[in-house]
Amino acid sequence: MREPTFLILTALAARPLHGYGVIREVAALSEGRVTLQAGTLYAALDRLVAEDLVEPDREETVDGRQRRYYRLTDRGAAALTADMVRQQQNVAAAARRLRTRQAGPGTGVIQPA
Repeated sequence: MREPTFLILTALAARPLHGYGVIREVAALSEGRVTLQAGTLYAALDRLVAEDLVEPDREETVDGRQRRYYRLTDRGAAALTADMVRQQQNVAAAARRLRTRQAGPGTGVIQPA
């Protein structure tokens, strides 16, 4: 799963959000590293709806503009959980390798020339 998809699903894990709310939440979750453009977000949401990972929740009109809210489906929660576990396993593997590297020469690890 690519990072923007992971962050969109994470943003929707707590509660339904409208598009601009998702954009703001993704920026906050990533501490500003990931900034979604509206066109990119709505294309991603359309794909995630087609994959049954998110679904429309409701629509409301605010200042004459329609807002569609999206929510995470059970399948989306399962996909998010699976990717979270995958990432945790990758982090654990990297941490083990870094600890071995920090142990230095003579630890049985072949260092690149």
